[in-house]
Amino acid sequence: MSAALSVVRSSVAALVGVLAATSPAIAQSRGELLYSTHCISCHTSQMHWRDNKAASDWASLKFQVRRWQGAASLSWSNEDILEVARYLNESIYRFEPSADSLSLSHLSRRPTRS
Repeated sequence: MSAALSVVRSSVAALVGVLAATSPAIAQSRGELLYSTHCISCHTSQMHWRDNKAASDWASLKFQVRRWQGAASLSWSNEDILEVARYLNESIYRFEPSADSLSLSHLSRRPTRS
């Protein structure tokens, strides 16, 4: 029985060591959280790479986010719309930023949790 207990203790110690060595998760931006919660079920990344995509610049990207959150009856604030548009622009589109795309940049930087 003592040998079995020793194996269990060693296994637990090894597991704790592995968990402690893993890097902390990177916090998602508000835009990414909103997008992954409300949009990703219909909008795969393929949607954004298709030839006839509706967004061709920052203004049209913001318009499309506003349009589709309205169609989904999400009632997002202007800040939420900007955050989702910014997330999509930074992760997929890479359109030239405009003044309003930069105005809420402090909101997308969340501290990481450990």
